[in-house]
This record gives sequence, structure tokens and C-alpha cells, in this order.
Amino acid sequence: MDVGFIGLGQMGRAIALNLVKAGHRVAAYNRTRARAEALASEGAEIADSVADAARRPVVITMLADDHAVEEVFFGEGKGLSALGEGAVHIAMSTISVALSERLVEAHRKAGHAYVAAPVFGRPEAAAAAKLFVVAAGPQETLTRCQPLFDAIGQRTFVIGDKPPAANLVKLSGNFLIAAMIESLGEAVALVRKGGVDPHRYVEILTNTLFSAPAYKTYGTIIANEQYEPAGFKMTLGLKDIRLALAAADTLAAPMPVASLVHDHFLAGVAQGAGESDWAGLARLAAQNAGL
Repeated sequence: MDVGFIGLGQMGRAIALNLVKAGHRVAAYNRTRARAEALASEGAEIADSVADAARRPVVITMLADDHAVEEVFFGEGKGLSALGEGAVHIAMSTISVALSERLVEAHRKAGHAYVAAPVFGRPEAAAAAKLFVVAAGPQETLTRCQPLFDAIGQRTFVIGDKPPAANLVKLSGNFLIAAMIESLGEAVALVRKGGVDPHRYVEILTNTLFSAPAYKTYGTIIANEQYEPAGFKMTLGLKDIRLALAAADTLAAPMPVASLVHDHFLAGVAQGAGESDWAGLARLAAQNAGL
């Protein structure tokens, strides 16, 4: 397939590269051109602008936040007007439910197809094409896009025909990860203060009560206290919890744990740890315990 790809951060670059490896023709754009040039050495084309990337039959965005997506499609990027009749926009970014709803309407009026397809998985999963894709949109469009999802992930979960539902699932999932990190960080701080080796503690937990991949991944990070370099920055974790709380407010669904996690992320950012991995919530728990 002929794909325009916009956003070459840690996740975006890995996803775009796997599309190239799978035989798709990828025209990549990034504000920092050097990232696109690095991908060109792997077989991708370089798009000179957002509009250049958006002229393809399919365009994928993997951008940091709502503002970046808005700039690409509604702002100076002019991505919306560059898309041709019947083109497909696959939004893989973790964005707000409200922005996803806005994109649905904007693409409908312009005669485009729109799919929300955020992913679960850290950069190492993206590099290994082992992401989990959560997709929602018109069934015929999802079928058309499935070869792209197959190239980047190990499984695709279809939520339905309303794209914002996929964004809601993604935000709720990221909330659960953050809540797990917070709880695990507090527990590790407790046992460390009691003289228990954190590595042994995590080994016990992840081989008994909590054998899920997320506990193993973040338990190891927390036990090693290895919060740099970040696989997923604390600033992005703060952003996602804010978006989850905004959706909860709209739906009148109280999320008191999310509010607590939000404040702890905010404290971490305020203390200068915004560029650290979001598992750094555990470092805050340790500091609060006097460790």
C-alpha cells in the first residue's frame, strides 16, 4: 500500500520501519527532517511537508498529543485539505475523545475515511512488530487497513464503527497502567524500607499473583530504578491521565484513583522528572518513604 506517515518519534519510527519491511511504500514526514532522512536509509521516501505525506491514499499519524494532531490537520500543516477524495486517515496517536469526534466530522465532510487505531506497547514492542492495535471505524475501511495493522502488531482488536471508542479504550488502558505503576511503586517502597530485596519481591509477585506482562516490564524497571532513558515520558503519562479525566468528566464517571495519579505525575513533572519514564512514579513513592 502507498502510505504517508507523519510523526517519527520512538514509536512512529519503529512502526513506519515495519511497514517498509512488510513491503509497503512509505513516505515519511517529521518536523525534524533528520529523522525522516534516517528512515530513508531503510527504504522509505522523504515527504517534504505534511501536505506531501497526506497526498497518499492512506495517511497514518503517530504524534505526541492533541495539539500536534490539530496543527497537522487543522493548522499550518493543512493535512485535511491535502487528503484526496476517499483517502483514509489512520490516527494511531493517543488523543482525546473530543478531538477524535472532531476528526470524524471533519473527515466526513471532506469525503475521507477515518479510523482511530491507537496501540498498546512500548518502543521495544513497536520495534519487534508486537504491538496490540485497538481499532474503530467503518468495517470496510478497517478491512482495507488490516494489512497495515498486521505489519506492525501481533493482534488487532476491533471496537466498533465509532472511532472515538478506540481512543476511550486506549486512555482507560493507559490509566490502568499508570495506576498499576503507582501501586507497585508504593509496594516496592514499603518492602524496601522493610529490608526486602526489590528484585526478589518483583520476582515473587510476577510469578504468582501478577504474572501479566505489564507487571513484569514495570516491576523490572522499578526494581532496577532505571527511569532513564524513557520509553514513555512522564509528561506523556500526565497528558494521558488528563485526557482520561476529561472523558470521565464528560461521561459523568468518577475516577478518584486517576485524580491521585494525575497529581503524582504533576508532582514529578514539577520536580524536573518530566523527561523520565512514567515508571518514575515509583521513584516519587520511594522518596516519600524516605528512601
